[in-house]
Amino acid sequence: MAVILATLALLLAAIFAVCCVLLASFIGSLLYMVVLHHRLKEAGLRREETLLATPLPPDAELPHVVVQIPSFNEGAVVRRGAQAAADLDWPRDKLHIQLLDDSTDETAEMVRAVAAELRAKGFDIVALQRTDRSGYKGGALHEAMQKTPYDYFAIFDVDYIPSPDFLRVCMRPFFAEPKTAFVQARFDFLNPHENALTEMQMVTLDAHLGIEQATRCWAGHPLPFNGTCGIWQRAAIEAGGGWKGDTVTEDLDLTYRGWVKGWRALFLTSVGVPGELPADTKTWLRQQQRWQDGFRHVSWRMFPEILKSRTIKPAAKGAALLHLCMSLNQPVLLVGVSAGLLAALLAPSLIPLLLTLFIITFAWVLFCATTFLRAGHNFIRGGEIPPGQFAIVLLRFVGGQAATVVRSLGVHIKKLFSKPKPVVFDRTPKRGT
Repeated sequence: MAVILATLALLLAAIFAVCCVLLASFIGSLLYMVVLHHRLKEAGLRREETLLATPLPPDAELPHVVVQIPSFNEGAVVRRGAQAAADLDWPRDKLHIQLLDDSTDETAEMVRAVAAELRAKGFDIVALQRTDRSGYKGGALHEAMQKTPYDYFAIFDVDYIPSPDFLRVCMRPFFAEPKTAFVQARFDFLNPHENALTEMQMVTLDAHLGIEQATRCWAGHPLPFNGTCGIWQRAAIEAGGGWKGDTVTEDLDLTYRGWVKGWRALFLTSVGVPGELPADTKTWLRQQQRWQDGFRHVSWRMFPEILKSRTIKPAAKGAALLHLCMSLNQPVLLVGVSAGLLAALLAPSLIPLLLTLFIITFAWVLFCATTFLRAGHNFIRGGEIPPGQFAIVLLRFVGGQAATVVRSLGVHIKKLFSKPKPVVFDRTPKRGT
């Protein structure tokens, strides 16, 4: 029995070590993105400037644009979001607004009232309301697209407020590079300093957008759509198989399906669109869980498609697979921690080795995350948060990541002891900050 326990402990220790290496590799990719960002930044920003200087044709020759605003029980921000769409500077006869409302509360009536008011002012706006939420946001986008013949779709979550010149700016790259699948603007925030949680989210999302998204665009890597603040071309949506609602991250799903068909996208660092950040921990944790679940779902779906593709270059395949592997962070962490604790219980003599591996891995992860977050903050905000205060934000980030892991563990344990349930899109509520 002692031999069996010793062997099992060594096996668990080996699993722990493998998980440490995997985590170090996944998080190390963020450090690689920072290095690549600095290498490509000058050329990338120059290309963006060139594309945004592309002249627009005369108003009479501009294409029709459909503005799609999905909402679900978000009455606090419906009027503001619809008005922002109506304020867009585009020929009135070529601006079409769709309010995609799946609400089950008084928001539904508000949507109809807002649509009627703007329609009375001469805007082409419709309230497309469903009662069953089939496919959730992806289903709503798919159904709405079938109701219009036009080719360009500007998508905004209802709490985002584009500036009036958004279309005048972001439509230009389509004229310079007609095969662009979508143009993605950068998120900005209405309430970044409301509390410690929103400040931490600002720093995290600035790093994701300013370092990850910008660098993927500049390097020709797969560029995920962020779900809002972007303009899609109908041909690219159809080439990717259309919007689908069988995952809670319909944006990432369509991005990769279009990417394997040869469609590429553009990220604009210089165009920010402000929206609302979740200001309470419970809402933020639910949002993170949805993103993580959807990321894993899309990863498992797209891995085979990417591997078997004969048109994607090996370097691009590697970049795509590494990006999708980031969805394994939490499972690998949970397996690693469990294996390490069990190994320590079965063979206390292994504790020094296990602890050393843990400290080295944690230090590496913390170094990579700190470098990544600070680089994003410096790039987007010019380092407005001083280093001492930034260290406090970093501690909040570590605490937030620990909270997401604990919540995810609870969710997965609960799933083990309950019947399988259909995927539910748990939309982040908005307060109208």
